[in-house]
Amino acid sequence: MKKILVTGGLGFIGSHTVVELQNEGYEVVIIDNLSNTTISVLDSIVSITGITPTFANIDLRNQKAVGDFFDNHTIDGVIHFAAFKAVGESVGSPLSYYQNNLNTLIYLLQELTVRKIDNFIFSSSCTVYGQADSLPITEKEPVKPAESPYGYSKQAGEIILRDSCKASELNAISLRYFNPIGAHPSIKIGELPLGVPQNLIPYITQTAAGLRGELSVFGDDYPTKDGTAVRDYIHVVDLAKAHISALARLMHKENKSNYEFFNVGSGTGSSVLEVIKAFEKASGKPLRYKIVGRREGDVTAAYADTTLANKELKWKTTLSLDDALASAWKWQLAQEK
Repeated sequence: MKKILVTGGLGFIGSHTVVELQNEGYEVVIIDNLSNTTISVLDSIVSITGITPTFANIDLRNQKAVGDFFDNHTIDGVIHFAAFKAVGESVGSPLSYYQNNLNTLIYLLQELTVRKIDNFIFSSSCTVYGQADSLPITEKEPVKPAESPYGYSKQAGEIILRDSCKASELNAISLRYFNPIGAHPSIKIGELPLGVPQNLIPYITQTAAGLRGELSVFGDDYPTKDGTAVRDYIHVVDLAKAHISALARLMHKENKSNYEFFNVGSGTGSSVLEVIKAFEKASGKPLRYKIVGRREGDVTAAYADTTLANKELKWKTTLSLDDALASAWKWQLAQEK
């Protein structure tokens, strides 16, 4: 049984990926510092799979703690989620984003290269493309200046990873996510940020539940079909399964180079207003929202061409935007109970 370290494994994407890893027979070790989640997620994972993963409460910004962890655990591969992830927040707190998102990656890679652990999957982002010249976005799209410190931290992370692969035996895949949403079909895990949500869908569900007064739509003057920004929303379960496919590619030595990157999205662009209307239909709840000014760091539109991931990772999405929104609403209702 291969043992996989999942950093940030109690977070939104991380917890769903842990479930899929366990379903595929991997032994999982989770590192999380609980900065944007709670320990109760561990119990939820156990209730879904019947398997208790090993858990370590470690802040990866503590280099000694990272070294001590690897002294005590034998690992076959790493999926690295642990990072700050809000575009808007990063604009106001750039140094904390660079410190957290880059130092943690460096400390992990230092341990992996010394210990000859050669399978690594990096949680990257479509923000590395900045405002793309062409849509849908393929992997051939040039990496342009990012629109936020978060985007720059992901660009820098990919560069650090690429150069590390060149200088060592490390094999790595960066998955460039678009916008993960939704919840596990069990409704036992989902997106539950601590404090005020920084992402659209949890803010929508919390507004519909009466926890927030109204939703702010940032800008209605973009050059899009209805003036609001367009994004590619992918169900988190589909995204989690992309990590399983990427890990299998590394484990079976099917990678064509020691550093690869793939877009992971639904392939469909939806505007903010379209998402609001789809949520109202899926939930049966009217949503209070207001149009406000654009938010610094946001691009006009971003949605994926997933042809390369479909072919090379043998992966494709199976769940729709409606599926994701319905599950997100069920998850919100479950939190109230």
